[in-house]
Amino acid sequence: MNDERHFEIEEVSAVPSPPRARVTDAEEAPPRRRDYLEGFLAQKPEPQPAGEPGGDLYEAVIASLKEIFDPEIPVNIYDLGLIYGVDVADNGHVAVTMTLTTPHCPVAESMPAEVELRVSAVPGVSTADVNLVWDPPWDPQKMSDDAKLELGML
Repeated sequence: MNDERHFEIEEVSAVPSPPRARVTDAEEAPPRRRDYLEGFLAQKPEPQPAGEPGGDLYEAVIASLKEIFDPEIPVNIYDLGLIYGVDVADNGHVAVTMTLTTPHCPVAESMPAEVELRVSAVPGVSTADVNLVWDPPWDPQKMSDDAKLELGML
């Protein structure tokens, strides 16, 4: 079986170049903005009121609450979920609403007083009130993820 292939070879002196796209053929495009975030980056953040979440005084009060630890559980009372609310008024008055793990907690008498003392010591706080509530009752689901991780619950 003879399976030969024959190719014809043709010599050429030059091959014409394919046509190129020309810039003049394109439609006139609007000028490109150099930075699409230009206006966004130029904006200044709006200052948060001191007593609102994110405000300096509010965050300082939260930081002071995170320094108070439950004597039986090695977690601060804020991450433990014992703080139900922090209200900061314009005049520096702070009202903390909190609970305890149980009404029979051994620190039921001393913990609210310690919270009031620590919050009152925050610069910018004029007066502090602590409201101890039992409804809704505390349960472990109120703990932050950090607290649950610390206690091996995650």
